[in-house]
Order: sequence, then structure tokens, then C-alpha cells
Amino acid sequence: MLVLSRQRDETIMIGDEVEITIVDIRGDKVRLGISAPAHVPVHRKEVYDAIRREKEASGNGSKGPGPLVESLANRKKHAHSGGNNEPPATPPTK
Repeated sequence: MLVLSRQRDETIMIGDEVEITIVDIRGDKVRLGISAPAHVPVHRKEVYDAIRREKEASGNGSKGPGPLVESLANRKKHAHSGGNNEPPATPPTK
């Protein structure tokens, strides 16, 4: 394992296409910004493990993601920059 020291607003490159930037440091938590092309999947480890478990359980990796992975992906997609996993409030309908 390569261990690097970085400060806020400094970046690490992985290959030519993936950038990892230290966005914020609060106590013992580090917020990372990851820029990667669409063809490079980026997941938190627990989401990645859930995807693998569901693929193994289905016996066929070509099926779409199961409900657990869809739920985790939706939480990730709807999380706002405040850092919590609560979905943003629904705007009023017209």
C-alpha cells in the first residue's frame, strides 16, 4: 500500500484520468473529491462489497443491481454537500 501525505486542496492522480482531491479535514474525518471518467466506477467500499455480494447471490453478474445496491446508490446520488446521507427536501410541486 502506498501511503501519501496531503493537505487540504492538494490532489493525488491515479493514472491519467482519476484525480482525488482533499476537500476538507474536520477532526478525524477527511472529505475527498474524486474526478473520474464515467467508465470508471467509484464506490465506497461498503457499497462495492454489497454490489459483489448481490452479483454472487444472483449467480449472474449481467442482471441489474438489486434493491440494496439501488438504495445505497440513491442515497449517494441524493446526498448533498452537507455531508449527511439524508436526501434533500422535495421541492413543492406547481
